[in-house]
Amino acid sequence: MAKDPLSDLLDTIEFSGTSFDDLRGRQSVRATFKLTNDCIEAISILAAQLGIKQKSLFDHLFQDEETLKTIGRKVRNARLQTANRIQKTYVMSRTSLLSLEDIANHFNAPRDALIEISVQRLLPIIQKERRRHAKRKAAFSKIGAHLEQGRKLLKEAYSALGEEDPITDRLAAAMGMYESAYKQMAGFMEKGKGIEAFEPDGFQKIDIVFEDAE
Repeated sequence: MAKDPLSDLLDTIEFSGTSFDDLRGRQSVRATFKLTNDCIEAISILAAQLGIKQKSLFDHLFQDEETLKTIGRKVRNARLQTANRIQKTYVMSRTSLLSLEDIANHFNAPRDALIEISVQRLLPIIQKERRRHAKRKAAFSKIGAHLEQGRKLLKEAYSALGEEDPITDRLAAAMGMYESAYKQMAGFMEKGKGIEAFEPDGFQKIDIVFEDAE
């Protein structure tokens, strides 16, 4: 029996640097945690402001095993207070979840505490983005005022020169591009609204009770 041509092709392919375990580790899985509202907001804000998926944020946090171990030592044999915590399900890579669970088991540390402290490490980024967002907001306000002037100018050109005049035509084209750019900027500013109300100083304390190791 002749060999399947597809089998011949697959036999010649080399997946350099990629193994089945590598691919399996990138597989998306769902995991549920009980986190404070501040932590949930911080995760959402960070992903939005950095323009990345929350899954990528978790990869950054939980695949840094040395830092995760340092956090694990700080919350060894700890127990979290369950009040004021919200159940939240996230999508993350299998590798990130396994790394988180390995450290939690090794140090007898709550996964939720590991997550919250890991996210707290990124608070300086949120604080920096809050300052930048305030500057963006001021600039966006000026841009809006400038756009409104352009709209009035275009209206005057239509009235004085008519729609067919080359000046009016070119101004209308320029204003069309301006309007489109403004809408894109407005969409970005809308995504950043969450950072305005977020108070990083309120996300500094985690209610933990330490227990004696058995």
